Amino acid sequence: MNLDPETDLSFTRVLKAPRAVLWECWTRPEHLMHFFVPKPHKVTSCDIDLRVGGRFNTTFDVEGNEMTNKGVYLEVIDQQKLVFTDAYTEGWKPAPEPFMTAILLLEDAEGGGTKYTAIARHRNSGSRKTHEEMGFYDGWGTVADQLDAYAMGLIS
Repeated sequence: MNLDPETDLSFTRVLKAPRAVLWECWTRPEHLMHFFVPKPHKVTSCDIDLRVGGRFNTTFDVEGNEMTNKGVYLEVIDQQKLVFTDAYTEGWKPAPEPFMTAILLLEDAEGGGTKYTAIARHRNSGSRKTHEEMGFYDGWGTVADQLDAYAMGLIS
């Protein structure tokens, strides 16, 4: 995948949890609510229709403020790739102020773990810069750590 440094943010990390378990965590609301935002923030609701064009809607509590994010899946490859965006909502309705498209890539790693790549694609360099300044690397890194800890708890 070609990344554009002007508009894309990305990081790769090897997680301990197996790919199949990470996939379940990312695709089932009852799991996603445990890791999707850095603590102490919380996911208060999640609605997933896991198919291309299906909804990926989440609501967060961030320091007492409710934030709702509505989006759709653009690509779903079982246990390998999830692509979702807030550029559209269910029914392919364009969002008034889209922020990004997220791409998650999962590959087997040595020792039973998973090579985990998270990519955030933005419409322009300004949005990318804003996301980086908001703490993309720390925030998405924290989410990856929370995901791995939660997923490992499911298999122990």
